[in-house]
Formats: sequence, C-alpha cells, structure tokens
Amino acid sequence: MNEDVLSTPGHLISLAARGFARLSESRLKPLGFGVGQLPVLVALQNGKASTQRDLARFARIEQPPMAQMLARMERDGLIERTRDPADGRSSRIVLTKAAREGMPEAITALFQGNREALTEFTDTEAGQLVDLLKRLIENLDQIASAESASGD
Repeated sequence: MNEDVLSTPGHLISLAARGFARLSESRLKPLGFGVGQLPVLVALQNGKASTQRDLARFARIEQPPMAQMLARMERDGLIERTRDPADGRSSRIVLTKAAREGMPEAITALFQGNREALTEFTDTEAGQLVDLLKRLIENLDQIASAESASGD
C-alpha cells in the first residue's frame, strides 16, 4: 500500500481541527468561554434552541455530555434554567447577562483567529474551503445515518 495515511483528508482535517481548537481555546478562555461551548452559546443567542434536547441535537452531541456541559456552564454563570410555562416537567435554558455581554468580544476573537489561520488564502479559496467542508460534513452525516439505521 503506497498511500500515506498521514496525508489523507481525514487526518489532515483532524490536525486542522485540533489546531483551530487550541487557537480558539486560548482566545476564549480569558473571556470566560470554552470552545466546546460555542454551539450552545450560538444556539441560545440566535434562538435556535432552548432545551437540553434541542441543544444536544443542534450541537450534534449525545444527551449525557450535553447535560454535563450545561451543568458546568450554569456553574460558571453562562446560562440559567427556567421552568417551561407550557410544560412544567422541562426547563428552558437562556444565556445570562454576563454571557450575552461577553459574546461579541468572543465572536470577534474567533473571527480574528480564522482570518489569521487563512492568511495567504484568497477570499475565493477561503469560500471554497468552507463549501467543501460543508459538503464533507453532509457526506459524513449521511454515512453515519445510514450506518446507524443498518445497525438497528
């Protein structure tokens, strides 16, 4: 086999993801946020989700890790839980004032890190990269769905 496993898209994307995670974490931590919290923060800020189940689905993670993350975020003063008036058994999750006020600076830091990482990429190349990654993620989601359906 002549293929170099370290030059496969999967391995290279994994390295890039870890690099982005380190960069983002180093910039978010001083602001009181963690990179793993980003999907939750964005979903809550944009009104895309407000329950633990919906947040887990949005972030594409299982319920137990989401519950743990939400507990840490609540402890750290980033979210608050309130009773759902329509369903007393469930709760709604909202950003705290501190989290809402800190989000603009965090988002600015993340965009700056992305710009720096894409230094010497043209706007067209950066757009192509994003489009290709979105297609790749769709393919991976379809494969995972098909495999989980056949494993049932």
